[in-house]
Amino acid sequence: MHTSLPDFRMPHDEQVHLAAEGFRLLADPTRIKILWALMQGESSVACLAELVGAAPTAVSQHLAKLRLAGLVRGRREGTFVYYSAADVHVGRLLTEALFHADQHDSGTAADTPARPAGPDLGR
Repeated sequence: MHTSLPDFRMPHDEQVHLAAEGFRLLADPTRIKILWALMQGESSVACLAELVGAAPTAVSQHLAKLRLAGLVRGRREGTFVYYSAADVHVGRLLTEALFHADQHDSGTAADTPARPAGPDLGR
């Protein structure tokens, strides 16, 4: 059935694996908060810890995992490291996930065009 569609394609196994790993790492409320903050500009561990209500050591561990997955990047300035979201795709993914959660929670139609207020993601 699907193979008869002219533009039908399945993603490559490696793409699927990397996407699943990214979703696995995003399945944590603190990491979602960290990424949301980083979508709005770079930040230090101490600032992120205050924003998300977590200990700096916990935030550092979350950032290390997010960086290994390619979801955030770090920039060293002296003894400090400033983190930012890796690219606009991370922000779009997170915005859509939060929008979906909001729609599901409020019981509104899934095709409602409104999106949550958030950072400019280069749309």
